[in-house]
Amino acid sequence: MTGDPSGTGGGTGACQPSGGGPHWLLEGETVTFPVACSTGLELAGDAFEVAELPEGAVYDPAAREVTFSPGPDQAAVYAIEIRVAQTSEVGRVKIGVADDWADPSNVPVVDPARYPEEYGLPVFFVSPGPEAKEYAPATIVYRGRTYQAEAELRGESSLSYPKRSYTLKFPKNDKFNEPDEAGGFTGRRKVVLASTFDDNSYIRQRLAYDLWNRLDPEHIQIKTYSAVLYVDGEYRGLYTVVDHVNGYLMEDHGYPQDGNLYKAVSHDANFALTTYADDGKPKETLHDGYEKKEGEPPEGEPGAFADLEELVDFVATSDAETFVAEIDARIDRRDYEDWWIFATFIMANDSAGKNSYHYHDPAPGNVFRFAPWDFNASFGQAWETSRERASQRVDYTGMNLLFQRFLEEPAIGDPLRARHGEVLRGVYADDAIQALVDGYIERIDASARRDEARWGEAYRSYEGWSGRADFTTYEEEIAYVKAWISERWQHQDALY
Repeated sequence: MTGDPSGTGGGTGACQPSGGGPHWLLEGETVTFPVACSTGLELAGDAFEVAELPEGAVYDPAAREVTFSPGPDQAAVYAIEIRVAQTSEVGRVKIGVADDWADPSNVPVVDPARYPEEYGLPVFFVSPGPEAKEYAPATIVYRGRTYQAEAELRGESSLSYPKRSYTLKFPKNDKFNEPDEAGGFTGRRKVVLASTFDDNSYIRQRLAYDLWNRLDPEHIQIKTYSAVLYVDGEYRGLYTVVDHVNGYLMEDHGYPQDGNLYKAVSHDANFALTTYADDGKPKETLHDGYEKKEGEPPEGEPGAFADLEELVDFVATSDAETFVAEIDARIDRRDYEDWWIFATFIMANDSAGKNSYHYHDPAPGNVFRFAPWDFNASFGQAWETSRERASQRVDYTGMNLLFQRFLEEPAIGDPLRARHGEVLRGVYADDAIQALVDGYIERIDASARRDEARWGEAYRSYEGWSGRADFTTYEEEIAYVKAWISERWQHQDALY
């Protein structure tokens, strides 16, 4: 009879030997845990045999305790067996020893095959680390599995961060698989590792995407989870793993992989005939502010943006009656209305205009779908980390003419405002969002503190934060975000 392999007493034997856990510690620290029957059966200490003990670990039968003090070269995840001969049961205890990169005596060699987790979060090992925004061959080890893949740097302003973001590209015949996180993050050709350097709460990106996904299960879902990254054997910290928005993701949602996918990269992607800034001058083209990421013809060839330009022209020039009558033939209006609800609630100041994706299968009868992107500017923080008051009233009509058209037409605007209120009292209820945040913190807390120890000073001294002096710690920023959400909910509820 075999007990619960995790050692937590989930089996059905007479003893169900257990050592609790999992136990997480840093090299140089000491962990002590009792060995016992999780059923409550009393056995003598010598009835337990504790096997597979790593160097530095001992079992004391008299005290029925295991003590482990790992050295500076013992970073790994260990599975210790607890055997009970008289009941023929075996339990297992997980002990995770994190690499103490800050210790001068540390041995900076971590075996990726023996280090699948760190403080309960999965770990990526990437080598060699990319040096440019261009894919280069890389070996990626994740949960003990080795991929021969590619990696590149990603981002624009984040390229100057000391802790940068990456895109990983996996072979068609060896896709990335993570079955346990984010409800299943499997079969991915591309994965984004988003830096948390500009968010010392470590949760903004995850919370934003989860709120988008929860708003409607029919949305293009963008999954996220938290993980730890090592590049060339060096600890890089806590990252947000995010779906890469591309043709493969659209295919996962039932759309052709080769449809047209556009990314809004500047605020000129405002669905207007004029630029967002620059005194509202006429645009050179109606696709100003966009890049074409997928589809035929590719960017640079005639007609590459034809369907997008037709949509922009319609939004910018149609009269009220025509707009109301025909907009549903061009876009999935639920997507784009929810974009407004979502962006105004979390105050996504960048993503309300730029930092968005628009997908269109140009076959007759198909409409544009929307997907959001990039939320370092959200939940009370601007893109350069300055503070944003929760009590601000924003509708983003000045940066997004589509929002303006929605809100000024009673047949669309009145039901949309009413639905904003329904969302607030439904999936965006304050207690529901607070529960989400608490769930993130429970998983990432130890890793967030470890990341702060690595990058906190660089974060506070970074020149791109516009002379900011009101820096917070991780704990303080979590408290700030939680309080901001509650205040924002009250403000929006009073409006809608």
